[in-house]
Amino acid sequence: MRKEKIAFIGTGVMGSSIVKHLLNADYEVTIFTRTKEKAEVLIGHGAKWAETAGQATAAADVVLTMVGYPSDVEEVYYSADGILENVRQGMILIDMTTSSPALAKRIAADAEVKGVSSIDAPVSGGDVGAQNGTLSIMCGGDRVTFREVHPLLQVFGKQIVYQGEAGAGQHTKMCNQIAIATNMIGVCEALVYGKEAGLDAETVLQSISSGAAGSWSLSNLAPRMIKGDFEPGFYVKHFLKDMNIALAEAEQMSLHLPGLQLAREMYNELVAEGYGEKGTQVLYKQYNHV
Repeated sequence: MRKEKIAFIGTGVMGSSIVKHLLNADYEVTIFTRTKEKAEVLIGHGAKWAETAGQATAAADVVLTMVGYPSDVEEVYYSADGILENVRQGMILIDMTTSSPALAKRIAADAEVKGVSSIDAPVSGGDVGAQNGTLSIMCGGDRVTFREVHPLLQVFGKQIVYQGEAGAGQHTKMCNQIAIATNMIGVCEALVYGKEAGLDAETVLQSISSGAAGSWSLSNLAPRMIKGDFEPGFYVKHFLKDMNIALAEAEQMSLHLPGLQLAREMYNELVAEGYGEKGTQVLYKQYNHV
């Protein structure tokens, strides 16, 4: 794949790092995000600024989006100054937002009408994965298009897997979030138990993070819990959004997921207590002994 011109919509915690990787790989990148001030660093690194998502799209061959909620995805794709109103035949759209599988299918269908290809490609790996360029990327859509964009995704991703037709990437991300949700409870409870038993938390991690209990959350978020660092690598409010999507999809499939329901209840309480802008590791505060 040649060095296409890239539009990147949404430069938050993870998006900013992805844009830096693209710029370092000598891609021409035009960015749009709601607050220009938050994009000044990227502009300083060489990114071009667009006033709207549509303006960014018009300047590009490939459009990548990473925004907050399904409603934000709808806005950037379907508004008058949005993506679909400004595409050209042969373009490729890649939505990396964790969003609704149904919305991914809708975007793919509407893009096809305009002669445009679409891939849903949510990611996992948090701020660390974005910074290191080692994100796991789960892709749904046309297989030929997936093969075409694979070299581009390799700029910031390590595990890049084609999951199936449009929406399959989003369904896979729901599997990912379900696994994380209950694991986070286990990580917190393990640390609290160790603390009450009089153990040194960092020494405990040396043993359990490399054994059968090992997980990304245990290795990357438990050390932050121990230090009292609850700044976001991934926002609580966005994780709660993901759990709501997963539970809605599960309900449609007549699935009962009690572990996920418990995790959602606990994170709902955190949002009510004002922790929505903190990282998911703030779940540690739910335990009375912290």
